[in-house]
Amino acid sequence: MNAIAIQRAAALPCFRHPREIEPLGGGITNVNLRVRENGRSYVVRLGSDIPEHGVMRWNELALSRAAARAGLSPAVVHHEPGVLVLDFIEARTLTPEDVRNPKMLPRITDLIARAHRTLGPGLTQPVLSFWPFQVNRSYIARLTADRTRHHALLPGMQERIDTLEAATGPVRMVIGHNDLLAANLLDDGRKLWLIDWEYGGYNSPLFDLAGLASNNELSEAQERALLAQYPGTDPDRDWTAYSAMKCASLMRETLWSMTSEIHSEIDFDFAAYTVENLARLTAALDAFALLPSAP
Repeated sequence: MNAIAIQRAAALPCFRHPREIEPLGGGITNVNLRVRENGRSYVVRLGSDIPEHGVMRWNELALSRAAARAGLSPAVVHHEPGVLVLDFIEARTLTPEDVRNPKMLPRITDLIARAHRTLGPGLTQPVLSFWPFQVNRSYIARLTADRTRHHALLPGMQERIDTLEAATGPVRMVIGHNDLLAANLLDDGRKLWLIDWEYGGYNSPLFDLAGLASNNELSEAQERALLAQYPGTDPDRDWTAYSAMKCASLMRETLWSMTSEIHSEIDFDFAAYTVENLARLTAALDAFALLPSAP
């Protein structure tokens, strides 16, 4: 796979004399390469549409361009079917431990708020929505048809979706990133960058906040600080809706992994990732059920 990917990257028309083409670690959806040429570095992302995950590359391209214009993400250098070439940012990829750092979390919160505030007005074409409850219903329908080995768990998840959706109440729509893993955050020493927009689209801002918390195992105190800092949210007023979105985020990550077990060709232990996220989902659903204001 790496040899074929390297050959394809080397042949791209945006390069004349590419050198030192090497795989970039961390990706569990696409094949990512670093290419050096004339003293500059680029990221080549190789990946076609992924219907089972709702990934459409035209949508990723539109949001990548908008995020670059807003100064949130690296510039788009080239694109063609199955290929996206971006500037390489000399930066450190964050870890969950970094995200939980008391000095880092407020910076990330500001970055998320800026993305939500600026990306919608900066778009020049329609983009997808990412309503997590419908996303999860779609995953369950596909996994049922695929005869997943996890089929016994699906009816219980299906029953929870309506309750969680009702608990969110009315929402304000923003352009969300919708995949706030630590690996999608970079720190160049001066500013933070937000990368990988393949799941981006209109959503409630609470989903990104909840996704950041669930993917990086924030404490409840950190979650409440997150809601207190983000403009327009209140940790007391919005806790039930936020908790519902946290469950939806963890359910999505679990169903995503179950689906990837069947369909992905990436070399990654998706079975272990399913187990990890299923445990987090179970804990979050149990905590949600104990909330006095939960439906």
